[in-house]
Amino acid sequence: MRAVVQRVTSAEVKIDGNSVGKIDKGFLVLLGVTHSDTMKDVEWLANKIKGLRVFEDEEGKMNLGLDDIKGDILIVSQFTLYGNCLKGKRPSFIEAARPEVAIPLYEKFIETFKTFGLNKVEHGVFGADMKVSLLNDGPVTLIVDTPEK
Repeated sequence: MRAVVQRVTSAEVKIDGNSVGKIDKGFLVLLGVTHSDTMKDVEWLANKIKGLRVFEDEEGKMNLGLDDIKGDILIVSQFTLYGNCLKGKRPSFIEAARPEVAIPLYEKFIETFKTFGLNKVEHGVFGADMKVSLLNDGPVTLIVDTPEK
């Protein structure tokens, strides 16, 4: 699995002009799934992201996590994170998992965050044409991949 984690002061995802997920301070997570990903990867990645200490403490150091700031999370599926741009001008997406593999893992990822007791867990709609807006805080943007198998 691959995640782009952005520290935000706000983020929102809309479908056909209607808001389907909106958060305040926390993380916007763009999530990609590949063929070999498993439920074990979901657990590992969710725990890694939840534990990231990238919010500033009273001394201005990135030392606080989502729990510490009572932060929100907005999770958006994004198969293009597995796009390969090495050859030609048109990316290849063959490393992105098909929906029958990706959807259950994406849904489990969302459910895992709901068990963490965060302030708010919001998400987009898998496969939908979504418009994502955010106010990146910092900016702080991290790419987190699950360990090689």
